[in-house]
Amino acid sequence: MRVMLKVNLLKWRKMFLNKKNRIESIKEKLSLNAVTDIVLKADSIVKKYGEKVVVNGVTIDVHRGEVVGLLGPNGAGKTTTFYTIVGFIKANSGRVLINNHDVSKLNMYERARLGIVYLPQEPSIFRELTVEDNILVALERREDLSQAERKIELVNLLKDFEIKRIQYQKAYTLSGGERRRTEIARALAVSPYFLLLDEPFAGIDPIAIGDIKDIIRILKSKNIGVLITDHNVRDAFDIIDRAYIIYQGQVLDSGNVDYIINSEKAKKLYLGEEFRL
Repeated sequence: MRVMLKVNLLKWRKMFLNKKNRIESIKEKLSLNAVTDIVLKADSIVKKYGEKVVVNGVTIDVHRGEVVGLLGPNGAGKTTTFYTIVGFIKANSGRVLINNHDVSKLNMYERARLGIVYLPQEPSIFRELTVEDNILVALERREDLSQAERKIELVNLLKDFEIKRIQYQKAYTLSGGERRRTEIARALAVSPYFLLLDEPFAGIDPIAIGDIKDIIRILKSKNIGVLITDHNVRDAFDIIDRAYIIYQGQVLDSGNVDYIINSEKAKKLYLGEEFRL
């Protein structure tokens, strides 16, 4: 029994080290390509729950510096597709790739180390910490930065997201818009290539929605690829470069905003015949 346990522990340790080395290898290759285009791709994703096929062969991609919407009616499979890319759930078949490196077997936290960062709809900051400390917690993970460089990055993030005036406030005192700015600033502290936003416009007032749009524009200007899933089509169309419309588990149509709002398929099955911006 003791020998078998030792053998299993050695196997587990070897598997862990192999995965760690693979992640570091991919990170190194991506850093060499950081000045050029990096692509996040979901390739032929299929997800079943029992006999029900929820996602059936969906392929989408996001490039650095662009904002892409993953849209569709309730129950269409867009959220399942989104969570597959994030790493919340595993597909039955298909692959998730970053610059042709297969990350399908990596969990959400391992994908985050490769620059694929997820921001949930629900509050995700530490309520009892200040805005500054929330960001510093993330910056501590940056082994490539010295302590002085982390301080500089903190100052830049506070400035870029206009939250310097609240940097010493506890997170539980923030408004919805201030909280979202802090969450996104913290996400950027780990220097991602892609940010995946789940329902960014849900449950916030019109002023905060405007703030979120401004933040997404900042992300784009920093050459970060953004993937959004949201039910608020009009606000999504105001900020995205292009969209994929998911319907009955498949890509119904895709293209830029002008194309989508004039797509007969999209109007008939999702937007409605009378839809106008």
